[in-house]
Amino acid sequence: MNNEGLARASSKKEPIWTKDFALICVANFFIFLGFQMTLPTIPLFVQHLGGNDQLIGIITGIFTFSALVFRPYAGHSLESKGRQFVYMLGLGIFVLSVGSYAIIPSIAFLVIMRMVQGIGWGFSTTATGTIATDLIPPKRRGEGMGYFGLSGNIALAFGPALGLTLVGHISFTSLFLICAALGLTALILSTQITYKKVEAPKHRSTTVKFDIFEKTAIQPALLLFFITTGFGGIASFLPLYTAQEGIGGIETYFLIYALFLMISRTFAGRVYDRKGHIFVFLPGTTMILSAMILLVWLPNSFVLFTAAALYGLGFGSVQPALQAWAVDQAPAHRKGMANATFFSFFDLGVGIGAMTFGLIAAWFGYSAIYMTSASFVSLSMILYLFLLIRTHKIKKSET
Repeated sequence: MNNEGLARASSKKEPIWTKDFALICVANFFIFLGFQMTLPTIPLFVQHLGGNDQLIGIITGIFTFSALVFRPYAGHSLESKGRQFVYMLGLGIFVLSVGSYAIIPSIAFLVIMRMVQGIGWGFSTTATGTIATDLIPPKRRGEGMGYFGLSGNIALAFGPALGLTLVGHISFTSLFLICAALGLTALILSTQITYKKVEAPKHRSTTVKFDIFEKTAIQPALLLFFITTGFGGIASFLPLYTAQEGIGGIETYFLIYALFLMISRTFAGRVYDRKGHIFVFLPGTTMILSAMILLVWLPNSFVLFTAAALYGLGFGSVQPALQAWAVDQAPAHRKGMANATFFSFFDLGVGIGAMTFGLIAAWFGYSAIYMTSASFVSLSMILYLFLLIRTHKIKKSET
């Protein structure tokens, strides 16, 4: 039995909710809350500075691609410089960049600081996922990652609405200082965590400079890529789509989505641990696909809310299962790189989806966005079945 197998056997009764795991969850909540509060208010800030819709798209997208570019560096640094260094560096960059929005004089400076914020976000979120992985008993990794994801989901449920409410009563300067303070709270909490020390392998590859992915994480990360392309369509265009169709309740949509996302986190991870990803991925993607089809149809608010529930349950089940799968297959000294690979494909899907859907909306209308998203989800399901069959054939040939 290998070291991972021994760890799984010995961790059968190990608790998930240790002091350090609780701290990383709370810290993750605060940094995500600060981030989610800026998500719907940055476009308003761009307008405040005199920017147009095109600039809003650029400033929104550049953040995602900045995070994407720097995730591989974060993955390598997690193994070479340690978890604490990377996590605190990312949090520090996030705090400084968001805090700088309070004194930004121009859109050009905002573009630069959004790139800087993307770097901080890429480092901090890659690190926090790896730290959580270290702290969760391997036997209960799917369940633990589900609980860890709840901290970000709770912030998702309340952050955007809180940001929009505050900006209606206080200045942008005060809002961004509050968001920076939330990040600073996460940074302070991070100093109280006991971090796992990971020994690097004795024989390092001479081609490390080309090493930007963990190969064992490619399969689950690629499956995630096809699923997350729909993120940009929902976040950026669903409010416009519902307004065009005369359907109210878009705020309720996001609340229902976040609620069912949280519900799924409470049980999907345990199903993954006990039954494997086949019992999570196919049911979850079926719900996501159903949600996209309902959004193509979208006759009334009831269908909108039903799509929100299905999408929340589906994505809330699939995402932590795929992340646990990506990390489970990686060697002990490559867990950080596995998380970097996983989130890189996440960012790539969101970024490509957001840019592509803008063109699709202009050419074919908003409903075509969700038809395209449904096609991508279907591709993910087909690819999964192909990988499943291939793995079965390989195992059969080895016996």
